[in-house]
Amino acid sequence: MQTLPLFTGCATALVTPFQPDGSLDEPALRRLIAMQVDAGMDALVLLGTTGEPCTLTMHEREKIIRIGLEEARGTMPVIVGTGSNDTLHAIAYARQAHELGAQGQLCVTPYYNKATQSGLIRHFVAILDSCNLPMILYNVPGRTGMQITPETAQELCDHPGIVGLKEASGNAALTAEILSRTAGELPIYCGNDDIILPLMALGAVGAISVVSNMLPLQTRALTQACLSGCIQQAQDAQQSLMPLIQALFSQVSPIPVKAALAMMGVINDVLRLPLTPMEEPFRNRLRLTMADMGLLA
Repeated sequence: MQTLPLFTGCATALVTPFQPDGSLDEPALRRLIAMQVDAGMDALVLLGTTGEPCTLTMHEREKIIRIGLEEARGTMPVIVGTGSNDTLHAIAYARQAHELGAQGQLCVTPYYNKATQSGLIRHFVAILDSCNLPMILYNVPGRTGMQITPETAQELCDHPGIVGLKEASGNAALTAEILSRTAGELPIYCGNDDIILPLMALGAVGAISVVSNMLPLQTRALTQACLSGCIQQAQDAQQSLMPLIQALFSQVSPIPVKAALAMMGVINDVLRLPLTPMEEPFRNRLRLTMADMGLLA
């Protein structure tokens, strides 16, 4: 039986805004979510990679999830990043998100200590056995040092609690093999803004995006054009976003997107160590790109 996706189209992997003193900036978080709601986004991802989750306390995570659910007002699914390289921590994160009312979880593969593929399967199944919160798997080997193989994706596809895979390897051939092995039963989401169109052309049902923090309407329009089969419109949308996407990934994300949102006056340009503010000449390139696109006053 085909798994019904939590959403189709575009979800934003939201940044976590901080005050100049490094504390959580709740008014800015509400502004960011309001931008997503106003744009009619299809889902919202909190505490994903872009949200700097490794630097947040459980209390801060609770605040962010509560604010997200409150501001989303039921207009879109709220999905919470619950990944950890410690299965017990991941279970605690999943239970917290479930108890607070999130509609799904995004769970990255273990990092640093990594795992075998059999260990990876047991990790995800243990989380789901402990908490009945629908899970989108997250494959991002550039961050974690390991990947979900097509064979593992095929095996996990049969678990009723697994409702998707965020594919952020940047490898379209890998995505194609996963789609083939799972026979379309595992919804795939593109996790790389620069290849949304190619992956959706292969059969992905949407994207979990960074650039949509800044341009939610335009990014959602790209995914909707792909879903509607409007190829020329999708090509134009992808190409128009490319200069900004390239600038946003010129240094480790979310460093550039936070710099960009600060230039737009939406948040403070504050990150938690070990991340640091964007460096020159990358910042100047970003500023010029944004000016060319009419994003700066």
